[in-house]
Amino acid sequence: MNKRKKIKLAVTGSIGSGKSLFCEYLKQNGIPVINVDDVSKKLLESDKAIIEKIKKTFGKESFINGKPDKKFLAEKVFSNPENVEKINSIIHPKVIQKVNILADDILKDNDIAAAEAALIYEAKMENNFDFVVLITAPEEVRMKRKMSSEKYSAEQFVKRNENQIPDDEKAQAADFVFENNGSKDDLKNKASLLASILKGLIITNG
Repeated sequence: MNKRKKIKLAVTGSIGSGKSLFCEYLKQNGIPVINVDDVSKKLLESDKAIIEKIKKTFGKESFINGKPDKKFLAEKVFSNPENVEKINSIIHPKVIQKVNILADDILKDNDIAAAEAALIYEAKMENNFDFVVLITAPEEVRMKRKMSSEKYSAEQFVKRNENQIPDDEKAQAADFVFENNGSKDDLKNKASLLASILKGLIITNG
């Protein structure tokens, strides 16, 4: 019986790199994408064990009326690398577990499942995937994008950026690296190229 090789793909990139737009283009090429940030947010709002651990670690004020106080957590966590590690150690194991379940579900009806996440390497998730794609752009370009699209201050950008592994380190570990410093059409073409390459790698074993 022929067995088709299926692919789990991770798409990562530093803040403002354009990885979300790249994933939108992958979807247009027929590749389903899991948003790992959305998975994290849902677990943060619904997983009782995670909620209790966060309250214990950062204080009961981490949640208001059963919902995470995003402003409090952002100020408390992202201003302190030690706290970033603490909250990641609480959330990441369950995120990885959930993403694996979602990817396996997608692969029942598809040959490729992609997951978009800023912290693939930081969360040590890379071994869960067959390939990791890194989207890069110069820091000043990324900062300009976040300040324009989401009204980030320069300080907010720098704090988030400092909590991520530098692009040159990630590039050494990634399987594919695409620079996003041109037009949207340029990025769209790169996503189409990747989709073609991956579809070409899906082989039927006799």
